[in-house]
Order: sequence, then C-alpha cells, then structure tokens
Amino acid sequence: MHPDLTALIQSIQPADSAAMSRARVRQTQLTKPAGALGDLEELAVRLAGVFGNEKPHPRGVAVLVAAGDHGVAASGVSAYPPEVTPAMVANFLADTPAGPGGAAVNAIARTVGARVYVMDAGVNAELPDHPALIRASVRRGTRDLRLESAMTREETGTLILAGAALAKRAIQDGADLIVPGEMGIGNTTPAAALTARLLNLDAAEVTGRGTGVDDAALARKLLTVREALARTPASDPLTALAEFGGFEIAAMLGMMLQAAALRRAVVLDGFVEGSAALAGVALAPALRDFLFPAGECAEIGHAAQLSALGLKPMFKLGLRLGEGTGGVLAAPLLLSAAATLREMRTFEEAGVPGGG
Repeated sequence: MHPDLTALIQSIQPADSAAMSRARVRQTQLTKPAGALGDLEELAVRLAGVFGNEKPHPRGVAVLVAAGDHGVAASGVSAYPPEVTPAMVANFLADTPAGPGGAAVNAIARTVGARVYVMDAGVNAELPDHPALIRASVRRGTRDLRLESAMTREETGTLILAGAALAKRAIQDGADLIVPGEMGIGNTTPAAALTARLLNLDAAEVTGRGTGVDDAALARKLLTVREALARTPASDPLTALAEFGGFEIAAMLGMMLQAAALRRAVVLDGFVEGSAALAGVALAPALRDFLFPAGECAEIGHAAQLSALGLKPMFKLGLRLGEGTGGVLAAPLLLSAAATLREMRTFEEAGVPGGG
C-alpha cells in the first residue's frame, strides 16, 4: 500500500461522541415536542459528531464527479454505448444559458448552491482541454473484469489519492458537505461484483438493471458478474477494488477517506458510490461515522449496502442516474437538520412553558 494512502487511512478518527451527547441533550430542550422533527433530529446529532460541535454549522456543498470507462462495457451490460461517457463529460462542462454544465447534476447543483467539480478518472477518449476539467487518468478505461484485474494495485492507489486530492481541494474551497459522484457506462457491473465480494452475497442479490437494460442484457450482466467473481477469490478491500472496480470508484473512495480525515460530512448518492463506501469502511471502520446516505436508489443491491453499513437513507425516489444527483438533493436536508440544532431556541430561551 502506498505510504500516503496508509497515512490517510490511519488519520481517520471516530466522530466526536461528546459533541453528540451534548447535541442529544440540546435536542430535548428545543421548542418542539420530543421527536417531532423525526429523522432530522438524528441527522443533526450525527452532524454534531462530525463537526465536533453541538451547534454544527456546515456550509458549502461540493459534488465531485469522477468519470471513467470500463472494459466490461464491451460485453453489452449497459443500455448505452461507451461513447456516452466522454459525451457526458462534455455536458458536465458545457456552457448553457443557465450556467456551467448541462447535465442533471449541474441543474440540481445550481438550484441548491452546490459547486460541481469534474474529474477524468479514466475516460476512454481524448478529452478536449477545459479549464474546469481535473485530469487524473492513468489509463483509458479499465480492463475487462471478466478476464483479468480491472486495475493494477498501483493504478488503484493512484486514483484513490487523486480523489483524495480533489476532496481536499473542494474543502479548501469552502465545502463542508462532500458529494462523491460518478459517470461511466457499465459501472453498475463492477459495483455489483465488488459489492457481492465484500458482502459475501450471491451475484443475483446485488446485480440490477443499471441504466435500464432488458431481460437479455440483465442475464448477460449477471453472468459477467458471476464469471468475474469465479476468476479470483480476492476479498481484502483494496485487492477486490483492483480486481472488480473502476477508476471512478477508486477516486470516490479517496474522496470519502479524505473528507472523513478532515472531519467533513460525506453525502452518499447511490449504488456505485455505495460500493466505494463498503471498501472504505472495510479499510477504515470510523469512516462510517461520516457517511450520510441520500436515498435508496433503484438498484437492487443498494439496500444490501446500506444494511451492511447500518445507515438509513433520507428518501426513496427511485433514482438511478448517478452523477451524485441524489447526494446533491439531500444536501439541503442535512443543512436544515444542522440549522434546527444550531438556531432553534430552547424552552428556557424562548420563555415557552413545557420544557423539562
């Protein structure tokens, strides 16, 4: 393991339990019936633990979209051709009348005031120069995971550290909520293989329709995942990531690790992000304290990921787009949860009877 990665993993410490205890006490004193804010109350307490303050004040939101291609896409596991990946990178960066970027994540990010960063983590195309494109590619797409390791250990480590560097940059730019996002045709296949191996589940339990493939393509996808899993018994998180993962998955893992190391909240989008989170928690169990799942997405394996992580999603909207869209949608919920704990008055402060 690269010494910088070892140091990053070792630097992740659990959430501040004392701040969480103070936050729970404060919750009982706020001008509302006990439990009246439902899940927002526990989200607020968890944010207190992340930021070390019973009145947490997270501000900036950044979505970091890592794009990468996959050798396995040639097997017909997606409803879309690989050429869509570079086209979507261009869309993320395009100038539009509404502002930078013409994809769903751009539109949603503009609406909630989030900043979008775009990384070439391994797109199989010559991407035009663009001042907003972060170049981190070491190879044009992964190898076919059915036949060989998708990435080398060195490539995997390089992309993890590249993701960490981007998260650090976003935090230095003012982000307190980090939303890892991805774009890569075929990437629910490596996510399914990685999830199956890390959770010791049958491929059928975690392999879904991705972009909406038909029954024949789903059968091919399931067979592909089974063949990949049968190829190697690799089970430790970094080896499994190299064997079955993708460059954008490795980059998102780095984003999560760095955000946790710097004590910022990580907002999880969907299934592909979940596969990175599973690897991250296996490497650094305290990472879990910093993970906030947005919604349970439409992929069948996402619920299994969340169950294994012991985390409850904030909504269920049937999303299956990726890009970090669900994570950006959840950011206002988290900011609002923190605001209630920070800005509501207590019964005593408000002079309202009924506190105790």
